[in-house]
Amino acid sequence: MRRGGSGGPGRPRSNPPPGEAHTHLLYPGNQGKVTSVTIRTLQRLRGADFLDIAQLDASQLRDILDLAGEIKAGRWSGSPLRGRRLALLFQKPSLRTRVSFQVGIERLGGSALVLGEQEVGLGQREAVEDVARVLDRYVDGIVARLFAHRDLIALAGAASCPVINALTDGSHPCQVLGDLLTMEEALGRLDPAVRVAFVGDGNNVARSLMEAAAIVGFRLVVVSPPEHQPAAAGMPPWVQVTGDLEAVRGADVVYTDVWASMGQEAEAQTRRARFREYQVNAELMARAPGAVFMHCLPAHRGEEVTAEVIDGPRSVVFDQAENRLHAQMALLAAIFGEI
Repeated sequence: MRRGGSGGPGRPRSNPPPGEAHTHLLYPGNQGKVTSVTIRTLQRLRGADFLDIAQLDASQLRDILDLAGEIKAGRWSGSPLRGRRLALLFQKPSLRTRVSFQVGIERLGGSALVLGEQEVGLGQREAVEDVARVLDRYVDGIVARLFAHRDLIALAGAASCPVINALTDGSHPCQVLGDLLTMEEALGRLDPAVRVAFVGDGNNVARSLMEAAAIVGFRLVVVSPPEHQPAAAGMPPWVQVTGDLEAVRGADVVYTDVWASMGQEAEAQTRRARFREYQVNAELMARAPGAVFMHCLPAHRGEEVTAEVIDGPRSVVFDQAENRLHAQMALLAAIFGEI
């Protein structure tokens, strides 16, 4: 991660002193209660890119979730984006990501400029690095939802303003921030006793969940067909990958995603055949009778999940969707400072 501070477009940013005292934030309207969110921890994110969950340490991740909870509860009402404009650079269609970021930016006092693939032609009509340098002159930050993770790295490398990963083929860290908030709300805790089973494609969401589990310490098993398993090299022993559906047994959370993501339409038929036995249905959920069900949406009922499960009483998928807003607002408040 790079840069800290809060200059205007294209201006250099400076990090806070490394030896800053450990002090606490007081939130407006919380009757003077000291929260667990610390100035020192979140100031280290000021002006930084957010490209992957793995860039956070445990205290930063904890404090983002705490701030998200304060925002959701109405105990925090800062305006760190007042007078600032962020570009939403979207190569892919979007519902939750676009709306949650645009609403969150506006609630924090800023404004959002949405740029679609037809307007920009990232890497085709114009080089990724040129797009970054141009936007640098106009906006205070870039939220990028791209096909290729390598383009996100190039964008961040050429821009001096903060770049936030709103999804690539490599990872989906903002989704997982909202997921962690949802797990903690649903289970009452987020600790090494929590067991999460992700069933299906070992995709960008699965990889970001693996990074989060490595930091937080909750137990995660990704259950995928061999051809679609994510790499687990370097992961701690509590993060596992298997093809055995028995690994779902006793989970606190059962999570799935679509079998074919945007850009994989040509593989859809092959993927349906490979993933058929990995459908989350009542039989699979019976192996984890105390589990809640999660899905990052959009969902294809009758494929990766049955309607009985996703629309049933154990489903928290719409809490997940809502929590994207609160988690991303906390992230933006941390990156743009003045919290």
